[in-house]
Amino acid sequence: MAQASSSIRIPVSPDVVWQLIGGFNALPDWLPYIPSSELSEGGRVRRLANPGGDVIVERLEAFDNRARSYTYSILEAPFPVTGYRSTLHVREIEAGGASQVDWSGEFTPDGVSDEEASRLFEGIYSDGLQALAAAFAEKPLT
Repeated sequence: MAQASSSIRIPVSPDVVWQLIGGFNALPDWLPYIPSSELSEGGRVRRLANPGGDVIVERLEAFDNRARSYTYSILEAPFPVTGYRSTLHVREIEAGGASQVDWSGEFTPDGVSDEEASRLFEGIYSDGLQALAAAFAEKPLT
């Protein structure tokens, strides 16, 4: 099993960050790579589309509003992995004046090395978190 992770510090309270990213259908609100998301199965499955037309289907596995985290798995995607499971988590740092957002995952590479699969997802997580930070820099939600 391979792993990937990325973290970023955002100078905004964790409640405000969670308000933007905490909904399972919220990726299009902050992640330019995902312009659309449709929920099904009572909000437990999301069908995402990327600009290239690829479809990604993910299932919500766990949600903890109080801890500001959710975990999801991939059911269908153009990625060279199986058994993908990921967690997005917003933590308080600096007594509420800032947040740390952690995005991590584990998966089994399929047709690529552990290192290649890990680099792929580290890039996705890092780029996504940079986009999140940019969303707050452009129009802070305080």
